Amino acid sequence: MTDLEQARRPGAPQAAPSDGYKWTALFIATLGMLMATIDGSIVLIAMPDIFRGIGLNPLEPGNSFYLLWMILGFLVVTSVLVVTLGRLGDIYGRVRIYNLGFAVFTFFSLLLSVTWMSGHAAGIWLITMRLFQGLGAAMLMANSAAILTDAFPADQRGLAMGVNQGAGFSGTFIGLVLGGLLAPIDWRLIFLVSVPVGLFGTAWGYLKLRELGQRHRARIDWPGNVTFALGMILIMVGITYGIEPYGGHAMGWQSPFVLGCIGVGVILMIAFCVIETRVTDPMFRLQLFKIRAFTAGISASFLAALSRGGLMFMLVIWLQGIWLPLHGYDFARTPLWAGIAMIPLTVGLLISGPVSGILSDRYGARPFATGGMLGAAVCFGLLEALPVNFSYWVFGTLLFFTGLTMGAFGSPNRAGVMNSLPPEHRGAGSGMNTTFQNSAQVFSIGIFFTLMIVGLSSTLSHSLYNGLVAHGVPVQTANQAAHLPPVSTLFAAFLGYNPIAHLIGAGTLAHLTAGQQAVLLGHGYFPMLIAAPFQAGLHAALDFAIFASLLAAGASWVRGGRYVYSEPAADGQLLGTAGSTPTINGTESGGTQLDGEEEAAVGAAYDAVPEVN
Repeated sequence: MTDLEQARRPGAPQAAPSDGYKWTALFIATLGMLMATIDGSIVLIAMPDIFRGIGLNPLEPGNSFYLLWMILGFLVVTSVLVVTLGRLGDIYGRVRIYNLGFAVFTFFSLLLSVTWMSGHAAGIWLITMRLFQGLGAAMLMANSAAILTDAFPADQRGLAMGVNQGAGFSGTFIGLVLGGLLAPIDWRLIFLVSVPVGLFGTAWGYLKLRELGQRHRARIDWPGNVTFALGMILIMVGITYGIEPYGGHAMGWQSPFVLGCIGVGVILMIAFCVIETRVTDPMFRLQLFKIRAFTAGISASFLAALSRGGLMFMLVIWLQGIWLPLHGYDFARTPLWAGIAMIPLTVGLLISGPVSGILSDRYGARPFATGGMLGAAVCFGLLEALPVNFSYWVFGTLLFFTGLTMGAFGSPNRAGVMNSLPPEHRGAGSGMNTTFQNSAQVFSIGIFFTLMIVGLSSTLSHSLYNGLVAHGVPVQTANQAAHLPPVSTLFAAFLGYNPIAHLIGAGTLAHLTAGQQAVLLGHGYFPMLIAAPFQAGLHAALDFAIFASLLAAGASWVRGGRYVYSEPAADGQLLGTAGSTPTINGTESGGTQLDGEEEAAVGAAYDAVPEVN
């Protein structure tokens, strides 16, 4: 058989890419990740301007739906769909799905920017378009790492993943600053800014990206897709509404709706696991979990995202609700300055991601990924030791080192996961990793807010009541304000509203003296009331972050030494490459088949290999 005939066979490996192509692929893949992650966070800072622009108050009773789904809807969609879209990339072409993702993302960004309605109709329109924008982002996230793994040799994938993951992590914080800059000019700009970037990425990707991965014809696993999507959505909806008040309770964890969503979601996920063991072409390649490097890597990815996912919200609330007002910033200006204050974290990520990726190419993922999470645990402990009204240079320095440790974990871990995958399953494996990571962020937000609200509930009501009454607020009004759910106070600070004005209302303020109004609405009054209760909740949240980080470090360590999957030769021997990798009979462990007896034999052989440090 000629080389040309071999290349045309379905599923045959394509010709090795040119040296120039891999840098083109890195640029386009990183551009997509950066755009998707920026838009994932840009609305957080811009929401006050968005809701003012459409004439909707998200803090009024019954309007929390709009607030929660503007924050979490994008994350829910990307968490649910990345595995399916990664699997479709394996079947129909990763570049094809990736380029389609650029086009979908751009189209719905444009629709978000041309909203002509107002009130509830505008809120529904924005949430719906935002969910479809999340679909485009999921296409990009699911296939970005797989495209880079196809384009780069194994000894340079850490560098590629470092740049890509650094862009992904930093995009989250760049979005905070960009949203704060653009939204005050016109809230539509936060969506419109993605359109020219998306048009360029769509055209450049179509012209320059090539299908290098192995494609295998397979049937779409509809039962698996449906049960997985419904199960994930129900669990995430339950967690989302669990932090909302229910009846006389500060949170909704006792709500039948919340318990029902989580219960049915768990049942569907169990059914999904059963289905995946019985269908011919499963969506979720459960056999991949027999590869220890893969299982350890995505477990570490899940735990790391769990440790940091809700932390961003806590830091933003800390800055917006306490530190910035205490230092003379008006509440309406705090969203922008909170984003600016977190720039050191972004700088740390941008430095550490590529550097740790390059080093992991030489020394393996384990020392950097494990060390990164141990360092993150130390940074979280030092943040917990800070007073609520800290010195910024100390806070900024801690944020910088937190960014360094997160970057040290992210790119080596991602490279380790992708290196462990057979070529024909890179899209599905990448999607599985992203699903674990994105879903952990939703879980983390629920956990962090729950711990924070528990901490606030213990003392905030008493402090708030006494403080309001002492400054002339009627007892009945003060009592009502003190017993409002703490999450309402947190969201008010998060959105850049003056929480006291929100709690007692304009009518009550109008009956107070000018001096009393000046004190209650001053920059220092709300931070003084909330500082001690907030610190109790923050410490509980940071304790959880430390615990999850240590678990992530442990999961990363058990991956073993450096492992790069390699194809078997024609005579059945496994092909290996030089390097500090686990070997079987002198060669790297690997294999093309992941089913039946051959897979079990390879998995068992790999598990029997001594760890290489």
